[in-house]
Formats: sequence, structure tokens, C-alpha cells
Amino acid sequence: MPENKSRPPQGQPWENGWAPDTSRAPGTRRLWLAGGMAMATVIACVTAIAISERDSEGDSAAASTPAADSTVPGLISFATPSGTAPPKGESGLSTEKPTPEAPHEQNASKPEPAPSKSPSGRAGSPTKAPKPPATTTWRSVRSVNYPDRYWHVSDGRVGLDQVRGSESREDSTFKQVKGLADSSCYSFATRDGQYLRHRNFVLRAERNDGSALFTQDATFCPRASAYSSGATMLESVNYPGYFLRHENFVVRLERYDHSSLYLADSSFRLVDGLA
Repeated sequence: MPENKSRPPQGQPWENGWAPDTSRAPGTRRLWLAGGMAMATVIACVTAIAISERDSEGDSAAASTPAADSTVPGLISFATPSGTAPPKGESGLSTEKPTPEAPHEQNASKPEPAPSKSPSGRAGSPTKAPKPPATTTWRSVRSVNYPDRYWHVSDGRVGLDQVRGSESREDSTFKQVKGLADSSCYSFATRDGQYLRHRNFVLRAERNDGSALFTQDATFCPRASAYSSGATMLESVNYPGYFLRHENFVVRLERYDHSSLYLADSSFRLVDGLA
């Protein structure tokens, strides 16, 4: 067995003939620890410098931003519209709560009600304006050859009488309407709703019974009078060639006659109602 020699003291290796192990660097663990700490210190410093520079750049950019109303020379500015504003109320643009309005302001801000739709028209179609009420034409019939006498209803018959009082004026005033049998002709109604019609060739005031005979008997067509300018002759619808005339101051329906007396008796003027 080899002889076990004692290890020479390491305090003086070269003098004792002992050399240290050169394959391993002295203090390797300490160097690794020192290097790691140095790298951590460097990384922390670099990070702190980067953060401080970013904060300083943000502050300088905010400080150097021009005001909204100012314009940087050399750049094209686009002005913000002055009329636009974030909507009020609860939204992502504003947290301002709406303030209650005064009663008169609430009434003023209410929109006007939309016009009602016509019941029979389609949506959007204009509503037809109501027709104005037809004007009532009240007439009195005056004789041409007896200008102080007018048609007058008495006891159901129409005579040619002088006007005396208010009752006489009402009985001598008639509503002129379109002819019951022919709209181009005339019909005459009394104030109590009766119509003047010829029956047995005498002009009378009677209630409309709705018959075709009544509508024809109560319809007269105006013709220009050859006796007096502006006067009118009234011809029967169902008796062509027969005209209303007064005879013994009774209004009758008689066949046309070329005599001057007939022309005078059958000529009337339709004047404004006496009542």
C-alpha cells in the first residue's frame, strides 16, 4: 500500500512544494453571486430611468399641447363645431342629471299634437277640407204689370197680393232651391218646409210626398221674358209650353199665349226676400 503522506500546509504552497488546483477559478460562487447582483442592479436602474423618461415626456407633451381655440403656425387646424355638445342625462358621454323644468317650461316644450288622420283616407293623404255650408237664397216674386203685388200664400193657395205686415212679408218670401226634378230649374219652398206646386193648374203650397209627380209639379224653369227686360217667365217641367201667370190675382199654370196681356201676366221679377 502506498504510504499515506500528510498534506503539507497550504499557507505556503510554493515553499512547501504544494500547488493549488488550477482547474477551478478561486471564489467561483462569490463571483456568480456578485455578477447576478450587478445585473439586477443594472436592470432596476434601466427600468427606473425608462419610467421616469416616459412620465417626463407625457408631462411635456401635455404642457406643449396648444389650446383648443389656438392655432399652431404652419399647420392646418380643424375647428371643433361650437354647436355640438355631449347629450345630457345618463350616458357614456355625460353624467349630468337633467334638472326639473318649471311648469310653464314643460308646457312650452311639449310638441304640438299631430293632425288627426282622416277616417277614410290612407296614411299621409291630405285631409279634405269640409265644404262650406250652402248659402240660402230667399226670394220674393214680384209682378211686372202690378209692381206693388207679390206672390203670397193664403189658405194654401198662391195669389198676387199687396204686402201689408210682417206676417204678409213672411208669407211672400220663399227659399229658392234647385229644382226637385231638374237641378237646372227652380223650386220654391215656404218657411215651414212646404213647396209650391201646381195642382189642377193652380199654384199651391203643399208638403212633399216624395212622388215623382210632386217633384215635377214643383219644378219650374226660368225663361227670359219678351215683355220686359230682366223679367223672368217660369215654365213647367212636366207641362212644356205652360207658364205660371196671374189671372184675377190668382197664380195659375196656363198654355203660352202670344197676347200682350198673357206676356205681362206671366212676367215676374225674382227679388230679394221681403222678410
